[in-house]
Amino acid sequence: MVVAEPTGRSMADANDRETDRLAALDALDILDTPRDDGIDRVVRLIKHVFAIEIGIVSLIDAHRQWYKACSGLLAEEVPLKDTFCRYVVACDEPLVVEDATKDPRFARHPAVTGADHLRFYAGVPLKTRDGHTVGTVCAIDRSPREFTPRDLSVLTELAGVAMDRIELLQSAATDGLTGTLTRRAFREEAEKLISLAVRHQHELSCIVLDVDHFKRVNDTYGHAAGDEVLKAVAATCQSNLRASDLFGRLGGEEFAVILPHVDSKGAVAAAEKLRAAIAAQTIHGDFGSLAVTASFGTSTLSTKTRDGGTLLSQADAAMYLAKAAGRNRCVDWLSLDAGYQAGPRQRVLKAGTILFDDSHSSIDCTIRSLGADGAAITVSNSAGIPPEFVLVVAGDGFEAKCHVVARDRQNLELAFG
Repeated sequence: MVVAEPTGRSMADANDRETDRLAALDALDILDTPRDDGIDRVVRLIKHVFAIEIGIVSLIDAHRQWYKACSGLLAEEVPLKDTFCRYVVACDEPLVVEDATKDPRFARHPAVTGADHLRFYAGVPLKTRDGHTVGTVCAIDRSPREFTPRDLSVLTELAGVAMDRIELLQSAATDGLTGTLTRRAFREEAEKLISLAVRHQHELSCIVLDVDHFKRVNDTYGHAAGDEVLKAVAATCQSNLRASDLFGRLGGEEFAVILPHVDSKGAVAAAEKLRAAIAAQTIHGDFGSLAVTASFGTSTLSTKTRDGGTLLSQADAAMYLAKAAGRNRCVDWLSLDAGYQAGPRQRVLKAGTILFDDSHSSIDCTIRSLGADGAAITVSNSAGIPPEFVLVVAGDGFEAKCHVVARDRQNLELAFG
């Protein structure tokens, strides 16, 4: 069974559909979250049931396919334009390719012609209860093979199991690895503390921290060592925070803190205390001994910053500036120079396009936060993106000239104008 690429849809309809799809994905709040044993089990079942080499459960945002669980491939994500799965998302239908060398869409694909040597692909939509395709569930092999209607039915059922597990994770309050609050639970509790601070007019600040060069730890020492690093960082933070502070894990190696009754100066002091404690510790395990550092961003409640989304987005942006400045340091959102306005931000998940070289070159991106004066975006690889370009959000009819304030391998902090 081979599903053709969709035709006949207007650009406006396609933009509206993608906007709705990304909104459904955003509501799940699952992107870049830690591994989960339940979804890992689905991937193992895919490999076992179909006797194939590669199983994947993925989520797809505006520019990439991110693997929530993957067995048989080393990558954690791939650009959307390079995936077989973009056809599944475009059509909202399963796609089966029994021999990729005989399919004109994939015969010259690097994953087919190169070292991965992919031949067989079966992908089904990962759909919400409202029918939005937020990702895919895939069975992949390095040899051509047949895939019967019964096989496709079984893979579709496994996709349903994966979706059930994702929805169940929304109710989880505690991160299984570190014992901290999950991202969703942290955000919900943060909003309560912020509401109290606004109502009673007391200070409140936020810290976002990210372990430096964490991918290097995993690549060099293995994921077990990475897990030990995360547990050690979390334990160090918890032992250096007050009982009244809120602490949670936002993503793979990213954590956040809400500090009630703490102003901007106090937030920087607290972040510096955490930074020094993390840098001073040595982590021991079967992998030997290693040390890590972390980068910190802080933000504080103000007349412009009165919600959790803005507070976290500002602290996150400041953290990326800390990384751009050399890592293992703290940056306060309010300390940014006058040329970079510290305005409110809204957390979003939108499809964007970067235009440069007089609009002759373009790169897809996902917008993570947006304000009147700037944005935070994610790309597959920031190398080659110039310091100034035009950001377009087709679904909103938005276009703005930007300059890059800070960047790492995949994230860019932008100022408009």
